[in-house]
Amino acid sequence: MAPIIDQLVDKLKGTVDKLEARVAELEARLEGRDGTSSSPASDDGVRMIIMGPPGAGKGTQAPRIKDKYRVCHLATGDMLREQVSKKTELGRQAKKIMDQGGLVSDEIMVNMIKHELENNTECKNGFILDGFPRTVAQAERLDSMLSPRSQTLQHAVELQIDDGLLVSRITGRLIHPASGRSYHKIFNPPKEEMKDDVTGEPLIQRSDDNADTLKKRLSTYHDQTGPVVGYYQRTGIWRGIDASQEPGQVWKSLLGIFNDDKSSVSAQAGNLMSKLGLQK
Repeated sequence: MAPIIDQLVDKLKGTVDKLEARVAELEARLEGRDGTSSSPASDDGVRMIIMGPPGAGKGTQAPRIKDKYRVCHLATGDMLREQVSKKTELGRQAKKIMDQGGLVSDEIMVNMIKHELENNTECKNGFILDGFPRTVAQAERLDSMLSPRSQTLQHAVELQIDDGLLVSRITGRLIHPASGRSYHKIFNPPKEEMKDDVTGEPLIQRSDDNADTLKKRLSTYHDQTGPVVGYYQRTGIWRGIDASQEPGQVWKSLLGIFNDDKSSVSAQAGNLMSKLGLQK
C-alpha cells in the first residue's frame, strides 16, 4: 500500500504547488509588484467577462475595472457600432441584425475578439469581455481561443436586475462614444448636461435605446445568453451581483469578488498544506 500512499501524497503536493502559484498570481494582481499598487502584474492580469442584460450597468463598471487593473475592455457592441459607422461590409450586416434585436454570427464575433487579443497592446495584462460570449457555443469557442495561449478565464460576473427596472434605465441612458462611459439622465447624470465628465465631449443617446427595441433585446438575451450562466456556474467562476444597487455599491461588490477569489485560493492551499503537515 506504501507506493499508493506515496503517489497520493505526490499528487496532493502537486495540487498545493498549483494553488500556491495561483495565490502568488492573485497577490501580484491585487497588490502590484512593488506592494503599493492594486494593478496586476504585467505578465498575467485579469481575464474576465461581465454579463448582464442591456442597461444593467456593464458600461459603467467595465471602464472602472479597465482603469484599475490596466487591462483592455472589449465591448463587442461598441466594436460592432464602429463597423456600422465606417459602413464596412461587416457593419452593414451587423446593422441589419442589431436593428431587429438579433445577434451577429459566432464567426464574426470570435474573429473580432481574437484580432483584438492578438493586436491590442492593452490586452497584454488581461481583458474584460463585455457582450461576449452570449451563447454556450461562443463560450466554448472562447475557451478554445485561450487554450493555445495557456490561459483560462478567471471570472464570469453577471449583473442581475429585474427587466421592469431596465426600461427607465435604458430610455434615460447617455453614452460617451469614444470611451464607452455611460451616464443616466436621472440615476447617474453627468456633471455638466450632455457632456462627458472626463473629456467634456458631447454625450449621445443611442437610437436603439427605446422601449420596443429593449423588449426584443431582453428576449434575445434571456433566450440565448441565459444558458451561458449555467456553463460558467459549472466551472465555478460565475458570480452574481445585484445591479439594482447604486453604481458605487455595485463597484464595491465587484472588488469583493476579486478579493474573495484571492482568499478562497489561499485558504484551499492552507488547508491542503495543513493536512499534509507542510505548513511552515
